[in-house]
Formats: sequence, structure tokens, C-alpha cells
Amino acid sequence: MTYYEEAEVVPELRVRVGEEGEGNKGDYLALGTRDRSGNDEAEKEPPSPKRRCGRLVWYLVKLFLLVSCLGLLAAVCIKWVWPFLMDKEVIPIINWETTTFSPPVLAVLVFASVAIFPTLLLPSTPSWWVAGMTFGYGYGFLLIMSGVIVGVSLPYFVGSLFHHKIQNWLEKHPKRASLIRSAGRGNCFDQFRAVILIRISPFPYILYNYCAVATNVRYLPYILGSLIGVVPEIFIAIYTGILIKTLADASHDQRSLSAPQIVFNVLGFLGTVATTIIFTVYAKRQLKTIQREGEPLLE
Repeated sequence: MTYYEEAEVVPELRVRVGEEGEGNKGDYLALGTRDRSGNDEAEKEPPSPKRRCGRLVWYLVKLFLLVSCLGLLAAVCIKWVWPFLMDKEVIPIINWETTTFSPPVLAVLVFASVAIFPTLLLPSTPSWWVAGMTFGYGYGFLLIMSGVIVGVSLPYFVGSLFHHKIQNWLEKHPKRASLIRSAGRGNCFDQFRAVILIRISPFPYILYNYCAVATNVRYLPYILGSLIGVVPEIFIAIYTGILIKTLADASHDQRSLSAPQIVFNVLGFLGTVATTIIFTVYAKRQLKTIQREGEPLLE
């Protein structure tokens, strides 16, 4: 008989015994496998070198087509879309900002938006760009960090008022809940490390501000881990703001960037993308390790 366990094929053992004179060749043992339809399964031979070469060529063709399409799209954006956005959207906004607000007033507005927008579930990244365009790396970083202290603290304390509702929401999304609950286990250092990794990971910045209180993470490791975890994102936002202003100035003055500026901007952009990917992948791997270590404690 042949037995099937779910989708797996169990080998069938067939034994036939024949007597001499009946046209049989004696006793023999046949081993084989059968699928659900009862047909014997043929042994799969490894693909020939010719077939492997064909697969490699087809993969390279698809890769070439993908890169060509992306390059064409980038060329179209650089040639027509980007100048249009610069002339119609970015440059007017920058001109309005510089003529309407003085630097001290703009600093207050940036701080207020970074501090209050997360509590209202509004993104504050555009304010980070403005800080980069107006104040650069030094003052821009200090301004954003001071606003982040308030921006991550207010939702933490406001979320304590809706602790049970947040818990119910986490129960409806067990995958995300298991990720952020890892920050509430262990001692202060373990929580501090987990909060840093969550901030670096792609988990939504605004969402975690409210959900953190439902994971029983203490405030001190939460605030310290948040401040350190958002540092890469802040520098990326400041760099983006500076790059936007550089391109806007070049477009407004009807001049092209010099060769060193182009090289610097391209290398800076590639370095920013590479750093973001590295930090994100590392954070996701470390969070998975923390989740696996914490699962036996929750059973």
C-alpha cells in the first residue's frame, strides 16, 4: 500500500515472489515512489551545462532591461521632471520661507513642528529638511534633536492614557506587536538596545511613539535609545535638505554644477543610500535575534 502524509510522497515498497517455471526471473525487490495519481516519479536529473548557460543569459538579459528602464526613467526625471518641480514648487517655497521668516522665527517653527507633529500623528521629516537647508549640519542637528526630545516624550505619556486601547490594537497585529514588545523585556540596557534597533529599523517612527508605553519599556532607556536611534535618520534628512537647496540654487541661477560638486553630491547620495541599507538590515537581523531569544520567556 502507499501512504500519503499531507503533500509528501511516501516511498512504496513492493515485493513480488515468483516461482520457477512461471516465466518469472525469481524473487526481486522493487523500490519506488508514486505521486497521488499513482504514477512512478522519475528521478530528476541535474540541469545540463547548456541549460544552465541559457538560464544565466536570460537572467543577464532581464537585469539589463531592468537597469535600462531605471536609467531611462532617471534620465527623464533629471531632464524634465526635476527642473519642473524646482521651478514650480521648490524654489517658490524656499523664496517664501526666506522672505517671510527670519532665521530665529524659522528656528522656533522648526522646533515646534518637530516637537508637536508626532503627537498629532503628522510627519515631521519636511521640518528636518528645512533645518538642513537653513541651518546646516551643526545648528540643524542641535535644533532637530531638541525637538525630538519633546516629540518622542509627549506621545509616550499621552499613550499611557490609552494603554488598554493600544494593547487591543497590538493583539490584532501580532507580528508588529512581537517586534516592539521585544523592547520591554530584560533590564534597562536590553531595553535601551532594543529601542535603538527599532528606531533604526523601518518600523514607523510616529507609531512606535505611542506603542512603546504598551510594551512596558521604561522611560529612561526609551528616551536615550530614541535619541541615539534617530541620529542616522537626522543626518540623512539634513543632507537631503542641503542637497535640495544646492540644486535649487543652481536651477534658479540658470547654471550647472561644477564637476567637483556633481561628484560630491553623487558620492554623498550613494553613501547615504548605502548607509541606510546597512543600518536597516543590521537592525532587522538584531531584532529577529532578540525576538527568538524572548519567545521562550513568553511561552
